[in-house]
Amino acid sequence: MTPNAASASSGPSRRSFLASTAVATAAVAGGLPLLAACGGGQEGRKEGTTSGKDAEKLLPAFVASSVVSPDIPAKNGSAAGFTRAIPAAQLKTSVPRKLGSGGGLRIMSPFWGTPPKGGNPYYRAMNEAIGVQVTWQNQDGVTYDQKLGAVLASSSIPDVVVIPGWNLMGKIPSAVNAKFADLGPYLSGDEVKAYPNLAAVPSEAWQRGIFGGRLRAVPMPASYVTDIAPLYRKDLFAKQGYTVPKSPAEFLSWAKEATDARGKVWACDDMKWTAFNVFGVLSGSDKALWWHLQDGKMINRVETEEYLEALEWTRKLYAAEVVHPDAVSGKAGGDAGNRFTAGEVLVYNQNISSWWGKMSEQRTQNADFDMAAFDIFGADGGDPALWAVQPSNIFTFVSRKASEQQIKDFLAVCNFCAAPYGTKEFMLTAYGVEGTDYEVKDGLPVKTQQGVNEVNGAFDYTGNPAPYIAYPDLPDVTRGMVEWQQRMGAFTRKSSFFGLTVTEPGRWSNLADDFEQLEDDVVRGRKKISDVQQAVSDWRKQGGDGLRDWYKKLLDDNGSAAN
Repeated sequence: MTPNAASASSGPSRRSFLASTAVATAAVAGGLPLLAACGGGQEGRKEGTTSGKDAEKLLPAFVASSVVSPDIPAKNGSAAGFTRAIPAAQLKTSVPRKLGSGGGLRIMSPFWGTPPKGGNPYYRAMNEAIGVQVTWQNQDGVTYDQKLGAVLASSSIPDVVVIPGWNLMGKIPSAVNAKFADLGPYLSGDEVKAYPNLAAVPSEAWQRGIFGGRLRAVPMPASYVTDIAPLYRKDLFAKQGYTVPKSPAEFLSWAKEATDARGKVWACDDMKWTAFNVFGVLSGSDKALWWHLQDGKMINRVETEEYLEALEWTRKLYAAEVVHPDAVSGKAGGDAGNRFTAGEVLVYNQNISSWWGKMSEQRTQNADFDMAAFDIFGADGGDPALWAVQPSNIFTFVSRKASEQQIKDFLAVCNFCAAPYGTKEFMLTAYGVEGTDYEVKDGLPVKTQQGVNEVNGAFDYTGNPAPYIAYPDLPDVTRGMVEWQQRMGAFTRKSSFFGLTVTEPGRWSNLADDFEQLEDDVVRGRKKISDVQQAVSDWRKQGGDGLRDWYKKLLDDNGSAAN
């Protein structure tokens, strides 16, 4: 079962990450920011990564969970799918005994909205079930990077700290190496088998938990298939007799036909991120993924013809006036989803989890509302050439000052929270206390307002099972999401630094920061493709070529984790 939608003010939650990485969920709809690369270097260094044979020695042994079988098995990098609610009497047990010692842990975590009060029924039930007294120190997610910087610079930090990948910037990566404990003695190799739910976390996610040459973090695993999907109004397509476009040229032609400015209907919102996928541009979700070794040469996404082609095609959409005016003016944030549900735009790109979010939201408001994700086509109308995103982007660390028992208690919390769908542990973690946090209606668990307020933004971050999608209230959506991932996963490749946590040298870490704004200016006609070419030339002279050599040496020294 999966939690119901959180309140509108809440940020990433356990539900938010069922289908994808945290990257898109933390960003708002419409267009995603280019998030800074995260990571740590070799022990004692402030830059680099750990991969290849060195990483193999650090990774936990993988033992797939057999507690509950999914309705739709994972395939081609997709999440697994669960389409039905499991009655309480049929829930399995994945943690047969309490692993906690009864001790206490202080955990600092980001929270979007108003944090729940400590000692609430959900927190009490979780602490009792795990055997660890957790005290949550929730911090404003919007300014979390500032709080992190201050806390990590101090001499006293909480026992456990959650760090989203997009907050691993500036001095924070090097502080990670200095402030947080090595979990290898407790998790590497067969040691992880003491925590079976953690052993079922995919190795590629654990690879991302390596910082400073040590396994320091418990990662939140996610599917590596692109999490940005072109979502369309299936109901309105059917009403107008439209067929889903299957090439860039078909899309532009359809968009001109479908747009009726007087009737306040536009074909699409900003489609830049779909364009990057259509034209096979290297992933922009993590700076390490911007680089790839091709034909013996290290290339960056901004240097490729595919990058320019994607921008040019998106520019044509704007020039044809088929993009909603609010997106043209730059109001592409949270309003994009509202424009979509209002029928003002027929296609927009967003995290695929929005498929469930919008369907759930609209079914009580518009019985005819229907949507889906169409398959990404290639630049020539054939198969796409997609690039994998990182298999984890939120990490939880333990203070280096923590005692051995505190580390074991932390892992007891993580193991409980990583319980798979269909277990008693999952039900408690995801829904809380029956009768208080949720009620069962028509066979489905439904959160109360108290549950919506309290059961999110806490234990969500301390452990998650292998990627899954579970929306039993909308089983067809669950199946649609998983099968879309499976089809797109068949055309997904892993670039040279897939699965690696990389910290770029500080002198170059902000080198590409202006490209996103330049992209937005170009597609809206405020600047030209030639301005991008000039920016790339300047980027090379200002350190891009030096960074290229650095990445090439990194790959030569460590090898790739992609397979």
